Amino acid sequence: MLFNEIVFGPIHSRRLGVSLGINLLPTGNKLCNFNCIYCECGWNTKGDDKKRFNLRNDVKNALEEKLKSLQAEEKYPDSITFSGNGEPTMHPEFAEIVDDTIALRNKYAPLAKISVLSNATMIAKANVIAALLKIDNAILKLDSGINETAILIDKPQFGYSIDKIIEYMQAFKNRMILQTMFLRGTYEGKYIDNTTETEINAWIDAVQKISPREIMIYTIDRETPASDLQKINSDDLEKIANRARKLGYKVQVAK
Repeated sequence: MLFNEIVFGPIHSRRLGVSLGINLLPTGNKLCNFNCIYCECGWNTKGDDKKRFNLRNDVKNALEEKLKSLQAEEKYPDSITFSGNGEPTMHPEFAEIVDDTIALRNKYAPLAKISVLSNATMIAKANVIAALLKIDNAILKLDSGINETAILIDKPQFGYSIDKIIEYMQAFKNRMILQTMFLRGTYEGKYIDNTTETEINAWIDAVQKISPREIMIYTIDRETPASDLQKINSDDLEKIANRARKLGYKVQVAK
């Protein structure tokens, strides 16, 4: 499921309500520094290197045109959301595009939140941190508190360290939302389950170190590139959520 437009939707999001999407990545292929086994966009493909990112002005113009159209129809999104065919913060002008988006939101849809769905791998960069601190919802992924499990699920295309990611997240204090995908299944002969007691204990420990404003947990909703994966049922998701709620965290469960 690839997004073939720069601005798409609005669509109904399990987590964000009526969401107008912004895709900074190619419209013909996925481009990400993760290759998650559950990603609805499928696996990374090489694609055309000359079209790696959508141009800043193209993003600005497409967003303005869409927001004008929605305003004329009096249909306002709950969220303007950076997501699309890969990791949005990889865009070399991500910070500048965020500034453009804030200005357009203020002009055409002032009640809409601005959200970014990110795998948190670029938050060591000062300009990315600064941009994320300007928006309403910096939603940062952590799919396990155990490094080995996170690598199996997310398949990072670089040296990945849970400890480093947690350290970078701590800079946001209560200004970020933590997002976690829970699943079970087998991939390349290895069984993966990030809902075991060991996994949840490690995840809770990470949550306490990060101290997010809110937590979003969810499970598989669409077809996945790795075929042998299973959804986590609602009762199990609620049990995980309640572990964090007892510690005082607000937890949203997307079912």
